[in-house]
Amino acid sequence: MFAECQKKFMEKWPEYFPQARWPVAFFYSADEAYSSLLAPPPVPGKGGSVNCLIKQVSQVFDQVDIAFSAERIGCSGGKRYTGFSEEIQPNFRWFLSCGLEGVMEGERYKKNPEIVDLILQKTKFLEASAPYLIFRRFDRLKAGEIPEGIIFLDQPDVISALFTLGEFREVEGGVICPFASGCASLVYYPRLEAQKENPSAVLGLFDISARPFVEPNHFSITLPLKKFIEMVEDLDESFLTTASWARIKARLNSGK
Repeated sequence: MFAECQKKFMEKWPEYFPQARWPVAFFYSADEAYSSLLAPPPVPGKGGSVNCLIKQVSQVFDQVDIAFSAERIGCSGGKRYTGFSEEIQPNFRWFLSCGLEGVMEGERYKKNPEIVDLILQKTKFLEASAPYLIFRRFDRLKAGEIPEGIIFLDQPDVISALFTLGEFREVEGGVICPFASGCASLVYYPRLEAQKENPSAVLGLFDISARPFVEPNHFSITLPLKKFIEMVEDLDESFLTTASWARIKARLNSGK
């Protein structure tokens, strides 16, 4: 099923989205061959500004394949949301909110630590299904590589089209936008959605801490595999064949 979908997408994506970048696929594997793609070891004592997973994954859109293991992710959040560690950094409730005087400065993304506590209570851990997490651009996937999720990182015209296509079969809820770190929006929530009978696409990269590592006018939408297959099936009967999209497509084609 995926091979047929893959072939159709490779043909249709340039047709409907000229000049748009290819998405990136991610999947887990126990194959030791992927160790050759491992990211460099984290820099000790450095936080997300150096070791941010988003910073590294953004390179994959430029054809730089990359793999991660538990030892090659330097951010505690990155390890947790990719399933390599259930551990939460000390004082996280204060880190995400107002900080702790004399200990740490808070990010102030939540008003108080009690809200963070409630978020953590309802967030279940999803363990990595294999030792390696691989990110490879979709057009570079090799035979037998079946993605768990497909990440689109692009300008609003492209993301809005994928949002609309994601709602094509639904009354509502075909696309969700959870409050999340960058890596959680790209990996964790799409994996969580994939467990559902009717998974949603996930809008992301609204994380202020991750925004410096992507282009200023780019956001993401990540599709669990089942959702991706459905959306590819719907391409030719959707709004993408209408005059409404033709006007936007012309803008994409011109690069303006």
